[in-house]
Amino acid sequence: MISHWRTCTKIFLVLVSLRVIYYTVLEYPNNPNHRYRRPPSRRTPDPSRGEDLSSESISPTTNDESTYYMEAETPDNKDTPTMYVDVEPQAESEVYLDTISIQDWPSITLTTVLATPPPYVSPGPYHVEYPSEYIFILDEPEKCREQNPFLVLMVPVAPYNRDAREAVRSTWGSERQVLGKEVRLFFLLGLSSGEETEQLQEKVLQESKEHQDLLQSDFIDSYKNLTIKTMVMMEWLSSRCPNASYAMKIDSDMFLNVHNLVYMLILHSPKENYMSGQVAIGAAVLHDPSSKWYLPKEVFPELVYPPYALGLGYVFTLDLPRKLVEASRHVKAVYIEDVYLGLCMRHLGIRPTDPPSDNLFQGYAGAQDRCHYMAVITTILDTPQELLDVWRNLHQPGPVCH
Repeated sequence: MISHWRTCTKIFLVLVSLRVIYYTVLEYPNNPNHRYRRPPSRRTPDPSRGEDLSSESISPTTNDESTYYMEAETPDNKDTPTMYVDVEPQAESEVYLDTISIQDWPSITLTTVLATPPPYVSPGPYHVEYPSEYIFILDEPEKCREQNPFLVLMVPVAPYNRDAREAVRSTWGSERQVLGKEVRLFFLLGLSSGEETEQLQEKVLQESKEHQDLLQSDFIDSYKNLTIKTMVMMEWLSSRCPNASYAMKIDSDMFLNVHNLVYMLILHSPKENYMSGQVAIGAAVLHDPSSKWYLPKEVFPELVYPPYALGLGYVFTLDLPRKLVEASRHVKAVYIEDVYLGLCMRHLGIRPTDPPSDNLFQGYAGAQDRCHYMAVITTILDTPQELLDVWRNLHQPGPVCH
């Protein structure tokens, strides 16, 4: 009897021990007060990614053995690239991001502040992230305000294309006073992508220190982001050049006769609600997917674009940038930047103005003599070297042009 009693007692103690182990190791970790339980995520779910705002929507699988990461503090996390640093679990009252697997962040370097950006991947033929909060990495915030120019020349150019910038600086961009009017030049850049990004950015920073004429914003510089580039230009002009009279957007591969441009503005141009250049009227919308300028019908169902000034070079009064930025909040963005400005102009009820002569703003004209360049305002050239050659020939003694 005593032996049987001892056997029962041993079995009872084993069962009690198993139950204690069960609650200690398996059950209690699900209790929020358990010391081994990982603090839950406090990140606010993002509805744009299909995440529910309720706490139940945060997947429990985020509490696995992945590495902890926390976003490093920066001023509003806006002007400094995000850095992720490895941290130890802390008290439950601390704020945590969701667990992020390192495999999901191939470009993050934990030992450096500036992570290498991933190569740019085009979002598609018509996806444009504008309006959005783009900021300036390089800026000349007071130069336009202090110098109070009559005309501001804005040249969008890729970060790598220093040859084009130097050619412009050595030719028409060097003209600072024309017909008694002050003229100022700025180049507008986005961010480079791909290989050797950091080395290229260092060169851009050095060039900015040397010339003080570079404006750089934090969008990827690419063909399909030209609308972003154009609207960032309008934002800059609206905030930085309140007292200037006119601005011209002109591509870096263009010849520009600044004298003829200023002469036209003085004699023939209105003081507000004015944009002029090579104006396209009745341009067909290309719904053919094989076209470089393809727009799907569901994005833009109209058959003809409203009038717009071709993007190779157009001039406008400085009251327009603020109005165009405001209009952009009501007009769906498309990636064809000059067409988009035309859509914003239509929203404002303002029509681009034809120049006083049809031959002033020209596209590609091929090889021409010096008299051609003396008569036009703009024309397309092939290379930076051709611009240097044309400029040199134009300023040498030659026959009188009529």
